[in-house]
Amino acid sequence: MNRIISLNKKDNVGVALSHLKENTSFSINGYKGIIIEAIEEKHKFALKHIDAGEQIIMYGNIVGEAKIDIKKGSVISTQNTANATAKYQSFKGKERLFSWSPPVIDRFKDLIFNGYYREDGQVGTENNWIVFPMVFCENRNILTLKNAFERALGYEQNIYEDFVKRLVHQHQNNKNIDEVYLLEKEPITQNKSKIFKNTQIKFITHNAGCGGTRQDSDTLCRLLAGYLKNPNVAGATILSLGCQNAEIKGLRTAINHLGGIGDKPLLFFDQQDIGTEAKMIELAIKETFKGLIQADKHKRKAAGISKLTIGLECGASDGFSGISANPVLGHLSDLIVALGGKVILSEFPELGGVEQEIIDRTPIKSHSDKFIKLMKDYAAAAQRIGSGFDMNPSPGNIKDGLITDAMKSAGAAKKGGSSPVNDVLDYTEYVKESGLNLLCTPGNDVESTTGLVGSGANMVLFSTGLGTPTGNPIVPVVKVSSNTKLFKKMPDIIDFNTGEIIDGHKTIEELAEELLMKVIKIASGDIPTKASLLNQNDFIPWKRGVSL
Repeated sequence: MNRIISLNKKDNVGVALSHLKENTSFSINGYKGIIIEAIEEKHKFALKHIDAGEQIIMYGNIVGEAKIDIKKGSVISTQNTANATAKYQSFKGKERLFSWSPPVIDRFKDLIFNGYYREDGQVGTENNWIVFPMVFCENRNILTLKNAFERALGYEQNIYEDFVKRLVHQHQNNKNIDEVYLLEKEPITQNKSKIFKNTQIKFITHNAGCGGTRQDSDTLCRLLAGYLKNPNVAGATILSLGCQNAEIKGLRTAINHLGGIGDKPLLFFDQQDIGTEAKMIELAIKETFKGLIQADKHKRKAAGISKLTIGLECGASDGFSGISANPVLGHLSDLIVALGGKVILSEFPELGGVEQEIIDRTPIKSHSDKFIKLMKDYAAAAQRIGSGFDMNPSPGNIKDGLITDAMKSAGAAKKGGSSPVNDVLDYTEYVKESGLNLLCTPGNDVESTTGLVGSGANMVLFSTGLGTPTGNPIVPVVKVSSNTKLFKKMPDIIDFNTGEIIDGHKTIEELAEELLMKVIKIASGDIPTKASLLNQNDFIPWKRGVSL
Protein backbone atom coordinates (compact mmCIF):
# COMPACT_ATOMS: atom_id res chain seq x y z
CA MET A 1 0.00 0.00 0.00
CA ASN A 2 1.21 3.54 -0.79
CA ARG A 3 2.06 4.98 2.63
CA ILE A 4 2.14 8.61 1.52
CA ILE A 5 -0.07 10.77 -0.64
CA SER A 6 0.12 14.17 -2.30
CA LEU A 7 -3.30 15.67 -3.00
CA ASN A 8 -2.44 18.13 -5.77
CA LYS A 9 0.48 18.58 -8.17
CA LYS A 10 0.97 22.09 -6.74
CA ASP A 11 1.45 20.77 -3.18
CA ASN A 12 4.80 21.08 -1.42
CA VAL A 13 3.73 18.80 1.44
CA GLY A 14 2.78 15.14 1.56
CA VAL A 15 0.52 13.24 3.95
CA ALA A 16 1.55 10.14 5.89
CA LEU A 17 -1.09 7.43 5.48
CA SER A 18 0.70 5.38 8.14
CA HIS A 19 3.58 5.96 10.56
CA LEU A 20 6.76 6.83 8.66
CA LYS A 21 10.04 5.96 10.32
CA GLU A 22 13.14 8.11 10.12
CA ASN A 23 15.26 7.39 6.98
CA THR A 24 12.22 6.19 5.01
CA SER A 25 12.62 7.19 1.35
CA PHE A 26 9.81 8.84 -0.59
CA SER A 27 9.09 9.59 -4.23
CA ILE A 28 5.88 11.33 -5.26
CA ASN A 29 4.77 13.98 -7.78
CA GLY A 30 8.34 14.50 -8.94
CA TYR A 31 9.69 14.94 -5.42
CA LYS A 32 12.26 12.51 -4.00
CA GLY A 33 13.89 12.45 -0.60
CA ILE A 34 14.37 10.90 2.82
CA ILE A 35 12.14 11.25 5.89
CA ILE A 36 14.51 12.84 8.41
CA GLU A 37 12.28 12.49 11.48
CA ALA A 38 9.44 10.12 12.36
CA ILE A 39 6.09 11.26 10.91
CA GLU A 40 2.91 10.08 12.60
CA GLU A 41 0.03 8.94 10.40
CA LYS A 42 -2.31 11.79 9.28
CA HIS A 43 0.47 14.37 9.61
CA LYS A 44 2.14 16.33 6.83
CA PHE A 45 5.81 16.55 5.88
CA ALA A 46 7.84 18.77 3.57
CA LEU A 47 8.36 17.38 0.07
CA LYS A 48 11.03 20.01 -0.54
CA HIS A 49 13.04 22.51 1.49
CA ILE A 50 10.66 25.31 2.45
CA ASP A 51 12.20 28.68 3.33
CA ALA A 52 10.96 30.83 6.21
CA GLY A 53 8.11 33.00 4.87
CA GLU A 54 7.35 30.58 2.03
CA GLN A 55 3.77 29.38 1.57
CA ILE A 56 2.66 25.88 2.55
CA ILE A 57 0.53 24.41 -0.25
CA MET A 58 -1.97 21.55 0.18
CA TYR A 59 -4.99 20.63 -1.97
CA GLY A 60 -3.47 23.21 -4.35
CA ASN A 61 -4.35 25.95 -1.81
CA ILE A 62 -2.33 28.10 0.56
CA VAL A 63 -2.81 26.51 3.98
CA GLY A 64 0.04 28.09 5.93
CA GLU A 65 3.32 29.95 5.95
CA ALA A 66 6.68 28.68 7.19
CA LYS A 67 7.75 30.47 10.39
CA ILE A 68 11.26 29.07 10.05
CA ASP A 69 13.14 27.07 7.43
CA ILE A 70 11.56 23.61 7.09
CA LYS A 71 13.89 20.88 5.87
CA LYS A 72 12.83 18.39 3.23
CA GLY A 73 11.37 15.26 4.88
CA SER A 74 10.54 16.96 8.19
CA VAL A 75 7.13 17.27 9.85
CA ILE A 76 4.84 20.26 9.31
CA SER A 77 3.88 21.41 12.81
CA THR A 78 2.57 24.35 14.81
CA GLN A 79 6.19 25.08 15.74
CA ASN A 80 7.27 25.75 12.16
CA THR A 81 4.01 26.76 10.45
CA ALA A 82 1.52 29.61 10.90
CA ASN A 83 -1.95 29.92 9.41
CA ALA A 84 -2.08 31.76 6.08
CA THR A 85 -4.70 32.09 3.36
CA ALA A 86 -4.93 33.43 -0.17
CA LYS A 87 -6.57 36.78 -0.85
CA TYR A 88 -9.93 36.68 -2.60
CA GLN A 89 -12.16 39.04 -4.55
CA SER A 90 -15.55 39.21 -6.20
CA PHE A 91 -16.06 39.36 -9.96
CA LYS A 92 -17.37 42.08 -12.24
CA GLY A 93 -20.83 41.91 -13.78
CA LYS A 94 -23.99 40.27 -12.48
CA GLU A 95 -23.30 36.70 -13.55
CA ARG A 96 -20.35 34.55 -14.50
CA LEU A 97 -20.01 31.36 -16.47
CA PHE A 98 -19.31 28.25 -14.40
CA SER A 99 -19.00 24.94 -16.17
CA TRP A 100 -19.82 21.82 -14.17
CA SER A 101 -19.72 18.21 -15.29
CA PRO A 102 -22.22 16.38 -13.06
CA PRO A 103 -21.66 12.71 -12.22
CA VAL A 104 -23.42 10.04 -14.25
CA ILE A 105 -26.77 9.36 -12.57
CA ASP A 106 -28.48 6.95 -14.99
CA ARG A 107 -28.46 4.15 -12.39
CA PHE A 108 -29.98 6.40 -9.72
CA LYS A 109 -32.73 8.28 -11.58
CA ASP A 110 -35.50 6.00 -10.34
CA LEU A 111 -34.38 5.85 -6.72
CA ILE A 112 -37.03 6.68 -4.14
CA PHE A 113 -37.36 6.92 -0.39
CA ASN A 114 -40.53 6.61 1.67
CA GLY A 115 -41.27 9.81 3.54
CA TYR A 116 -43.96 11.98 5.10
CA TYR A 117 -45.56 14.51 2.75
CA ARG A 118 -46.43 17.94 4.16
CA GLU A 119 -48.99 20.45 2.95
CA ASP A 120 -46.29 22.73 1.49
CA GLY A 121 -44.83 19.93 -0.68
CA GLN A 122 -41.84 19.14 1.51
CA VAL A 123 -41.24 15.52 2.51
CA GLY A 124 -39.97 14.43 5.90
CA THR A 125 -37.69 11.52 6.66
CA GLU A 126 -39.28 11.34 10.14
CA ASN A 127 -42.65 12.25 11.68
CA ASN A 128 -41.90 14.00 14.96
CA TRP A 129 -44.04 15.84 17.48
CA ILE A 130 -41.69 18.25 19.25
CA VAL A 131 -41.96 19.80 22.70
CA PHE A 132 -39.82 22.86 23.46
CA PRO A 133 -39.67 26.00 25.63
CA MET A 134 -39.58 29.62 24.53
CA VAL A 135 -37.23 30.31 27.43
CA PHE A 136 -34.82 28.35 29.63
CA CYS A 137 -37.09 28.96 32.66
CA GLU A 138 -39.37 26.23 31.29
CA ASN A 139 -36.66 23.58 30.88
CA ARG A 140 -37.66 21.75 34.06
CA ASN A 141 -41.27 21.53 32.89
CA ILE A 142 -40.08 20.21 29.53
CA LEU A 143 -38.11 17.50 31.33
CA THR A 144 -41.17 16.71 33.47
CA LEU A 145 -43.19 16.16 30.28
CA LYS A 146 -40.35 14.12 28.79
CA ASN A 147 -40.20 11.80 31.78
CA ALA A 148 -43.98 11.35 31.83
CA PHE A 149 -44.40 10.64 28.11
CA GLU A 150 -41.37 8.45 27.59
CA ARG A 151 -42.28 6.17 30.50
CA ALA A 152 -45.99 6.01 29.68
CA LEU A 153 -45.52 5.45 25.94
CA GLY A 154 -43.32 2.43 26.50
CA TYR A 155 -39.91 3.63 25.39
CA GLU A 156 -37.14 1.14 26.04
CA GLN A 157 -35.72 1.21 29.56
CA ASN A 158 -32.34 2.87 30.03
CA ILE A 159 -29.57 0.26 30.50
CA TYR A 160 -27.65 2.70 32.68
CA GLU A 161 -30.66 3.16 34.97
CA ASP A 162 -30.74 -0.61 35.35
CA PHE A 163 -27.04 -0.54 36.19
CA VAL A 164 -27.54 2.05 38.95
CA LYS A 165 -30.43 0.03 40.40
CA ARG A 166 -28.22 -3.06 40.61
CA LEU A 167 -25.49 -1.00 42.30
CA VAL A 168 -28.05 0.24 44.84
CA HIS A 169 -29.18 -3.32 45.51
CA GLN A 170 -25.57 -4.45 45.97
CA HIS A 171 -24.84 -1.57 48.36
CA GLN A 172 -27.98 -2.12 50.45
CA ASN A 173 -27.00 -5.76 50.88
CA ASN A 174 -23.44 -4.86 51.94
CA LYS A 175 -21.92 -6.48 48.87
CA ASN A 176 -18.98 -5.37 46.72
CA ILE A 177 -20.22 -3.00 44.01
CA ASP A 178 -17.14 -3.78 41.89
CA GLU A 179 -18.74 -7.16 41.22
CA VAL A 180 -21.58 -5.46 39.31
CA TYR A 181 -21.02 -4.74 35.62
CA LEU A 182 -22.96 -2.94 32.91
CA LEU A 183 -24.86 -5.49 30.85
CA GLU A 184 -25.08 -3.88 27.41
CA LYS A 185 -27.89 -4.99 25.16
CA GLU A 186 -26.67 -6.33 21.82
CA PRO A 187 -27.74 -4.95 19.51
CA ILE A 188 -29.27 -1.72 20.86
CA THR A 189 -32.83 -1.44 19.59
CA GLN A 190 -34.46 1.74 18.34
CA ASN A 191 -36.21 3.83 20.97
CA LYS A 192 -39.76 3.83 19.56
CA SER A 193 -43.15 4.17 21.20
CA LYS A 194 -45.23 1.03 21.54
CA ILE A 195 -48.41 3.11 21.31
CA PHE A 196 -47.78 5.35 18.28
CA LYS A 197 -46.29 3.51 15.31
CA ASN A 198 -45.71 6.40 12.90
CA THR A 199 -44.84 9.21 15.29
CA GLN A 200 -42.07 9.98 17.74
CA ILE A 201 -42.24 12.64 20.44
CA LYS A 202 -39.03 14.61 20.90
CA PHE A 203 -38.10 17.09 23.63
CA ILE A 204 -35.84 20.12 23.24
CA THR A 205 -34.30 22.27 25.96
CA HIS A 206 -31.97 25.27 25.61
CA ASN A 207 -30.41 28.09 27.64
CA ALA A 208 -31.76 31.01 25.63
CA GLY A 209 -34.90 33.16 25.34
CA CYS A 210 -34.16 35.85 27.92
CA GLY A 211 -31.34 37.58 29.78
CA GLY A 212 -29.09 37.79 26.71
CA THR A 213 -29.30 40.22 23.83
CA ARG A 214 -32.58 40.87 22.07
CA GLN A 215 -30.81 39.81 18.90
CA ASP A 216 -30.23 36.36 20.38
CA SER A 217 -33.91 36.04 21.38
CA ASP A 218 -35.06 37.12 17.92
CA THR A 219 -32.64 34.63 16.38
CA LEU A 220 -34.02 31.89 18.65
CA CYS A 221 -37.54 32.62 17.41
CA ARG A 222 -36.41 32.35 13.79
CA LEU A 223 -34.52 29.13 14.51
CA LEU A 224 -37.53 27.53 16.23
CA ALA A 225 -39.76 28.66 13.35
CA GLY A 226 -37.42 26.79 11.02
CA TYR A 227 -37.77 23.66 13.14
CA LEU A 228 -41.55 23.94 12.94
CA LYS A 229 -41.36 24.35 9.14
CA ASN A 230 -38.95 21.43 8.79
CA PRO A 231 -40.79 18.54 7.07
CA ASN A 232 -39.70 16.12 9.81
CA VAL A 233 -42.06 17.89 12.24
CA ALA A 234 -45.78 17.09 12.39
CA GLY A 235 -46.75 19.43 15.25
CA ALA A 236 -45.49 20.97 18.47
CA THR A 237 -46.15 21.70 22.12
CA ILE A 238 -44.59 25.00 23.21
CA LEU A 239 -44.14 26.17 26.80
CA SER A 240 -43.77 29.85 27.68
CA LEU A 241 -43.22 31.54 31.03
CA GLY A 242 -44.87 34.72 29.78
CA CYS A 243 -42.42 37.56 30.44
CA GLN A 244 -39.37 36.48 28.42
CA ASN A 245 -37.73 38.29 25.49
CA ALA A 246 -38.49 35.42 23.10
CA GLU A 247 -42.22 36.03 23.05
CA ILE A 248 -44.82 33.80 21.44
CA LYS A 249 -45.76 36.66 19.12
CA GLY A 250 -42.12 36.77 18.01
CA LEU A 251 -42.30 33.09 17.08
CA ARG A 252 -45.54 33.67 15.17
CA THR A 253 -43.94 36.56 13.28
CA ALA A 254 -40.97 34.35 12.37
CA ILE A 255 -43.32 31.61 11.13
CA ASN A 256 -45.19 34.11 8.95
CA HIS A 257 -41.88 35.35 7.56
CA LEU A 258 -41.15 31.78 6.42
CA GLY A 259 -44.49 31.65 4.61
CA GLY A 260 -46.24 29.62 7.30
CA ILE A 261 -46.02 25.97 8.25
CA GLY A 262 -49.18 24.65 6.62
CA ASP A 263 -51.69 22.73 8.72
CA LYS A 264 -49.28 21.68 11.48
CA PRO A 265 -50.94 22.10 14.91
CA LEU A 266 -49.13 24.26 17.48
CA LEU A 267 -50.09 24.05 21.16
CA PHE A 268 -49.03 27.03 23.31
CA PHE A 269 -49.04 26.98 27.12
CA ASP A 270 -48.15 30.15 29.05
CA GLN A 271 -47.39 29.43 32.71
CA GLN A 272 -48.03 32.96 34.02
CA ASP A 273 -51.37 33.02 32.22
CA ILE A 274 -52.49 29.51 33.28
CA GLY A 275 -51.42 29.65 36.92
CA THR A 276 -50.11 26.60 38.76
CA GLU A 277 -47.48 24.33 37.30
CA ALA A 278 -49.68 21.27 37.84
CA LYS A 279 -52.53 22.84 35.88
CA MET A 280 -50.26 23.75 32.97
CA ILE A 281 -48.64 20.29 32.88
CA GLU A 282 -52.07 18.62 32.96
CA LEU A 283 -53.29 20.71 30.03
CA ALA A 284 -50.07 20.20 28.09
CA ILE A 285 -50.14 16.42 28.54
CA LYS A 286 -53.76 16.04 27.54
CA GLU A 287 -53.57 18.28 24.45
CA THR A 288 -50.23 16.83 23.39
CA PHE A 289 -51.64 13.32 23.58
CA LYS A 290 -54.51 14.40 21.29
CA GLY A 291 -51.91 15.87 18.91
CA LEU A 292 -49.98 12.61 18.86
CA ILE A 293 -53.13 10.71 17.93
CA GLN A 294 -53.61 12.96 14.90
CA ALA A 295 -49.94 12.99 13.92
CA ASP A 296 -49.84 9.20 13.99
CA LYS A 297 -52.30 9.12 11.08
CA HIS A 298 -49.52 10.28 8.74
CA LYS A 299 -48.11 7.43 6.65
CA ARG A 300 -44.94 7.12 4.58
CA LYS A 301 -45.29 7.45 0.81
CA ALA A 302 -42.83 7.15 -2.08
CA ALA A 303 -40.82 10.27 -2.92
CA GLY A 304 -38.02 11.04 -5.34
CA ILE A 305 -34.48 11.93 -4.30
CA SER A 306 -35.28 15.54 -5.25
CA LYS A 307 -37.24 15.72 -1.96
CA LEU A 308 -34.10 15.17 0.11
CA THR A 309 -32.38 18.15 1.70
CA ILE A 310 -28.98 17.03 2.93
CA GLY A 311 -27.07 19.03 5.53
CA LEU A 312 -23.29 18.57 5.45
CA GLU A 313 -21.35 18.74 8.72
CA CYS A 314 -17.99 17.66 10.13
CA GLY A 315 -16.71 17.47 13.67
CA ALA A 316 -13.78 16.03 15.62
CA SER A 317 -11.93 15.99 12.29
CA ASP A 318 -8.53 14.44 11.73
CA GLY A 319 -5.81 14.49 9.11
CA PHE A 320 -7.69 11.91 7.02
CA SER A 321 -11.06 13.72 7.00
CA GLY A 322 -10.21 15.79 3.92
CA ILE A 323 -8.85 12.74 2.09
CA SER A 324 -11.59 10.14 2.69
CA ALA A 325 -14.81 11.10 4.50
CA ASN A 326 -15.25 14.64 3.20
CA PRO A 327 -14.57 13.82 -0.47
CA VAL A 328 -17.07 10.93 -0.18
CA LEU A 329 -19.67 13.36 1.14
CA GLY A 330 -18.69 15.71 -1.68
CA HIS A 331 -19.32 13.11 -4.38
CA LEU A 332 -22.61 12.12 -2.73
CA SER A 333 -23.48 15.82 -2.64
CA ASP A 334 -22.90 16.04 -6.38
CA LEU A 335 -25.14 12.99 -6.92
CA ILE A 336 -27.95 14.55 -4.86
CA VAL A 337 -27.62 17.84 -6.76
CA ALA A 338 -27.65 16.05 -10.13
CA LEU A 339 -30.82 14.21 -9.03
CA GLY A 340 -32.58 17.50 -8.24
CA GLY A 341 -32.18 17.54 -4.46
CA LYS A 342 -30.92 20.22 -2.09
CA VAL A 343 -27.59 20.23 -0.26
CA ILE A 344 -26.51 22.67 2.47
CA LEU A 345 -22.84 23.25 3.30
CA SER A 346 -22.30 25.05 6.62
CA GLU A 347 -19.45 26.09 8.98
CA PHE A 348 -18.11 29.37 7.57
CA PRO A 349 -14.98 29.44 9.79
CA GLU A 350 -14.03 26.23 8.01
CA LEU A 351 -14.18 27.85 4.59
CA GLY A 352 -11.35 30.26 5.42
CA GLY A 353 -8.73 29.91 2.71
CA VAL A 354 -11.02 28.47 0.02
CA GLU A 355 -13.11 31.62 -0.44
CA GLN A 356 -11.96 32.22 -4.01
CA GLU A 357 -12.82 28.66 -4.99
CA ILE A 358 -16.32 29.17 -3.54
CA ILE A 359 -16.69 32.55 -5.27
CA ASP A 360 -15.62 31.06 -8.59
CA ARG A 361 -18.33 28.38 -8.21
CA THR A 362 -21.05 30.98 -7.50
CA PRO A 363 -22.47 32.13 -10.86
CA ILE A 364 -24.64 34.99 -9.51
CA LYS A 365 -22.67 37.97 -8.21
CA SER A 366 -25.24 38.97 -5.56
CA HIS A 367 -24.80 35.53 -4.00
CA SER A 368 -21.00 35.64 -4.03
CA ASP A 369 -21.06 39.17 -2.62
CA LYS A 370 -23.36 37.99 0.18
CA PHE A 371 -20.91 35.16 0.91
CA ILE A 372 -18.00 37.62 1.04
CA LYS A 373 -19.88 39.97 3.37
CA LEU A 374 -20.91 37.17 5.73
CA MET A 375 -17.35 35.84 5.86
CA LYS A 376 -15.81 39.27 6.51
CA ASP A 377 -18.43 40.27 9.09
CA TYR A 378 -18.00 36.96 10.92
CA ALA A 379 -14.20 37.20 10.89
CA ALA A 380 -14.36 40.80 12.17
CA ALA A 381 -16.76 39.82 14.97
CA ALA A 382 -14.39 37.05 16.06
CA GLN A 383 -11.45 39.45 16.07
CA ARG A 384 -13.37 41.99 18.17
CA ILE A 385 -13.55 39.49 21.02
CA GLY A 386 -9.87 38.63 20.75
CA SER A 387 -10.25 35.53 18.61
CA GLY A 388 -10.13 34.67 14.92
CA PHE A 389 -10.64 31.91 12.37
CA ASP A 390 -6.97 30.97 12.82
CA MET A 391 -7.90 29.76 16.35
CA ASN A 392 -10.54 27.35 15.02
CA PRO A 393 -8.55 24.07 15.08
CA SER A 394 -9.09 22.24 18.38
CA PRO A 395 -6.33 20.43 20.32
CA GLY A 396 -7.73 17.18 18.91
CA ASN A 397 -7.53 18.51 15.34
CA ILE A 398 -3.93 19.61 15.82
CA LYS A 399 -2.89 16.36 17.48
CA ASP A 400 -4.23 14.44 14.48
CA GLY A 401 -2.66 16.53 11.74
CA LEU A 402 -4.86 19.61 11.17
CA ILE A 403 -2.48 22.28 12.39
CA THR A 404 -3.92 25.41 10.70
CA ASP A 405 -7.45 26.63 10.05
CA ALA A 406 -6.73 26.90 6.32
CA MET A 407 -5.53 23.29 6.24
CA LYS A 408 -8.66 22.21 8.09
CA SER A 409 -10.85 24.36 5.81
CA ALA A 410 -9.35 23.03 2.58
CA GLY A 411 -10.35 19.52 3.66
CA ALA A 412 -13.70 20.51 5.16
CA ALA A 413 -14.79 22.25 1.94
CA LYS A 414 -14.51 18.93 0.11
CA LYS A 415 -17.92 18.03 1.60
CA GLY A 416 -19.48 20.48 -0.85
CA GLY A 417 -18.40 18.55 -3.93
CA SER A 418 -17.88 20.44 -7.19
CA SER A 419 -21.34 21.70 -8.19
CA PRO A 420 -22.29 25.38 -8.58
CA VAL A 421 -23.36 27.34 -5.49
CA ASN A 422 -27.02 28.19 -6.15
CA ASP A 423 -27.71 30.24 -3.01
CA VAL A 424 -26.09 31.71 0.08
CA LEU A 425 -28.05 31.74 3.35
CA ASP A 426 -27.50 33.61 6.57
CA TYR A 427 -28.15 31.76 9.84
CA THR A 428 -31.88 30.84 10.21
CA GLU A 429 -32.69 31.57 6.54
CA TYR A 430 -34.66 28.64 5.10
CA VAL A 431 -33.42 26.79 2.03
CA LYS A 432 -35.45 27.29 -1.12
CA GLU A 433 -33.12 26.59 -4.07
CA SER A 434 -32.31 23.14 -5.40
CA GLY A 435 -28.63 22.32 -5.68
CA LEU A 436 -25.79 23.42 -3.40
CA ASN A 437 -26.50 26.09 -0.79
CA LEU A 438 -24.09 27.74 1.66
CA LEU A 439 -25.31 28.42 5.21
CA CYS A 440 -23.50 30.73 7.61
CA THR A 441 -23.03 28.80 10.87
CA PRO A 442 -20.17 28.47 13.33
CA GLY A 443 -17.79 25.54 13.20
CA ASN A 444 -19.12 24.30 16.55
CA ASP A 445 -20.55 20.86 15.74
CA VAL A 446 -23.86 21.09 17.59
CA GLU A 447 -24.54 24.77 16.89
CA SER A 448 -23.93 24.17 13.19
CA THR A 449 -26.02 20.97 13.04
CA THR A 450 -28.80 22.78 14.93
CA GLY A 451 -28.67 25.53 12.30
CA LEU A 452 -28.72 23.13 9.35
CA VAL A 453 -31.95 21.57 10.59
CA GLY A 454 -33.48 25.00 11.25
CA SER A 455 -32.77 25.85 7.60
CA GLY A 456 -34.65 22.82 6.31
CA ALA A 457 -32.27 19.84 6.22
CA ASN A 458 -34.27 16.61 6.60
CA MET A 459 -31.07 14.59 7.00
CA VAL A 460 -27.50 15.46 8.08
CA LEU A 461 -24.34 13.67 6.92
CA PHE A 462 -21.62 14.19 9.52
CA SER A 463 -17.98 13.23 8.93
CA THR A 464 -15.61 12.65 11.82
CA GLY A 465 -12.07 11.41 12.26
CA LEU A 466 -11.81 11.28 16.05
CA GLY A 467 -15.41 10.36 16.91
CA THR A 468 -18.32 12.41 18.24
CA PRO A 469 -21.82 11.32 19.34
CA THR A 470 -23.63 14.41 17.98
CA GLY A 471 -27.26 13.91 16.97
CA ASN A 472 -30.38 16.02 16.52
CA PRO A 473 -33.91 15.81 17.98
CA ILE A 474 -35.80 15.76 14.68
CA VAL A 475 -33.40 14.75 11.90
CA PRO A 476 -31.28 11.62 11.33
CA VAL A 477 -27.58 12.42 11.71
CA VAL A 478 -25.47 9.90 9.78
CA LYS A 479 -21.96 9.64 11.23
CA VAL A 480 -19.22 8.90 8.68
CA SER A 481 -15.72 7.93 9.87
CA SER A 482 -12.58 8.95 8.01
CA ASN A 483 -10.60 5.92 9.12
CA THR A 484 -11.20 2.25 9.81
CA LYS A 485 -9.56 2.38 13.24
CA LEU A 486 -12.28 4.76 14.47
CA PHE A 487 -15.03 2.68 12.86
CA LYS A 488 -13.88 -0.40 14.77
CA LYS A 489 -13.17 1.46 18.02
CA MET A 490 -16.51 3.34 18.27
CA PRO A 491 -19.11 1.23 16.42
CA ASP A 492 -21.84 2.57 18.70
CA ILE A 493 -21.65 6.06 17.15
CA ILE A 494 -20.36 5.48 13.60
CA ASP A 495 -22.80 4.59 10.80
CA PHE A 496 -20.48 4.36 7.80
CA ASN A 497 -16.75 3.89 7.22
CA THR A 498 -14.72 5.61 4.50
CA GLY A 499 -11.41 4.40 5.91
CA GLU A 500 -11.29 1.87 3.09
CA ILE A 501 -9.98 4.72 0.93
CA ILE A 502 -7.00 5.16 3.25
CA ASP A 503 -6.61 1.36 3.39
CA GLY A 504 -6.49 1.27 -0.41
CA HIS A 505 -9.51 -1.00 -0.82
CA LYS A 506 -12.17 1.27 -2.36
CA THR A 507 -12.53 4.55 -4.25
CA ILE A 508 -14.31 7.76 -3.28
CA GLU A 509 -16.95 7.14 -5.95
CA GLU A 510 -17.65 3.57 -4.82
CA LEU A 511 -18.15 4.55 -1.20
CA ALA A 512 -20.28 7.59 -2.09
CA GLU A 513 -22.65 5.33 -4.01
CA GLU A 514 -22.77 2.85 -1.11
CA LEU A 515 -23.50 5.71 1.30
CA LEU A 516 -26.29 6.96 -0.97
CA MET A 517 -28.00 3.57 -0.69
CA LYS A 518 -27.71 3.73 3.10
CA VAL A 519 -29.06 7.28 3.14
CA ILE A 520 -32.17 6.09 1.29
CA LYS A 521 -32.75 3.31 3.81
CA ILE A 522 -32.38 5.71 6.72
CA ALA A 523 -34.61 8.30 5.05
CA SER A 524 -37.25 5.61 4.61
CA GLY A 525 -37.12 4.60 8.26
CA ASP A 526 -35.81 1.13 7.42
CA ILE A 527 -32.72 1.46 9.60
CA PRO A 528 -31.93 3.90 12.43
CA THR A 529 -28.80 5.97 12.84
CA LYS A 530 -26.47 5.27 15.74
CA ALA A 531 -27.27 8.71 17.19
CA SER A 532 -30.95 7.77 17.18
CA LEU A 533 -30.24 4.47 18.92
CA LEU A 534 -28.38 6.38 21.62
CA ASN A 535 -31.20 8.94 21.84
CA GLN A 536 -28.61 11.66 21.15
CA ASN A 537 -30.75 14.79 20.70
CA ASP A 538 -28.45 17.83 20.68
CA PHE A 539 -29.78 21.36 20.27
CA ILE A 540 -27.72 24.53 20.84
CA PRO A 541 -28.73 27.88 19.29
CA TRP A 542 -25.88 30.04 18.02
CA LYS A 543 -25.26 33.17 20.08
CA ARG A 544 -23.88 35.20 17.25
CA GLY A 545 -20.40 36.60 17.41
CA VAL A 546 -19.37 34.38 20.30
CA SER A 547 -18.85 30.91 18.82
CA LEU A 548 -16.32 29.71 16.28
